[in-house]
Amino acid sequence: MSQPEESRRRPIRHRGPITTRGGEPDPNSAGTTTDQRLLDRRGSSDFVHTDPWRVLRIQAEFVEGFGLLADLPPAVSVFGSARTPRDSEYYEVGVQLGAALADAGYAVITGGGPGAMEAANKGACEAGGMSVGLGIELPFEQELNEWVDVGVLFRYFFVRKTMFVKYAQAFVILPGGFGTLDELFEALTLVQTRKVTRFPVILFGSAYWSGLIDWIRDTMVAQGTVGPSDLELLHVTDDIDEAVAIIQAADAARAQHGTEPGPGDPVPGSTPVDD
Repeated sequence: MSQPEESRRRPIRHRGPITTRGGEPDPNSAGTTTDQRLLDRRGSSDFVHTDPWRVLRIQAEFVEGFGLLADLPPAVSVFGSARTPRDSEYYEVGVQLGAALADAGYAVITGGGPGAMEAANKGACEAGGMSVGLGIELPFEQELNEWVDVGVLFRYFFVRKTMFVKYAQAFVILPGGFGTLDELFEALTLVQTRKVTRFPVILFGSAYWSGLIDWIRDTMVAQGTVGPSDLELLHVTDDIDEAVAIIQAADAARAQHGTEPGPGDPVPGSTPVDD
């Protein structure tokens, strides 16, 4: 059940780009984003010479994110399409997943947008958990969804992506588009190269993700660009309880053995390609 409208109207507090409860993109962006301006090489030479000073802004954005999220309880980052309609199956899955993670003691981190992100935030919020939104400055996106308790609006994608990984115990990935795939393969690369360990990457929705798994196995593995054991870096499920159990098992292993891979952990790329 959704909370009555009045009960969800909490005070909105802003501190620079940091928002508690809600937030909105910079109204002075004039149709472009900070990322666009950073990468645009068409400006005058005077503009180009300002680039070194952007390091200070980037540094400040890291500091703001680290400061906001440092005291989070154990958390899980949930990804999915901003286009998931509220009456869809996967929106309801997102709500139930957010609630289950909150009940298990995890904060829920999303991109703070609509669709699947809103669903996971809603589930966590309604279950009494911590609901976090890490938004991004875009010319066509709206403010953080109403179910975000604590949020921050980032200018740079790479800073935002750092926060998703640094403060999460796992990724759960609902059906989504290019942005969702970007986060998926970022996580897989970090796990494969052991930049992060004991970090489950869970694909929720076997019907949606089966084509991707088939392509990885039948094309990438077959051509030797990844090893068969790299498929073990991914968990595919349609069961919320199973997803939570996978995360809890990784947490227990981390608590017992630390972050070093153990005997039971997959060794990416170590198995020769089958004939």
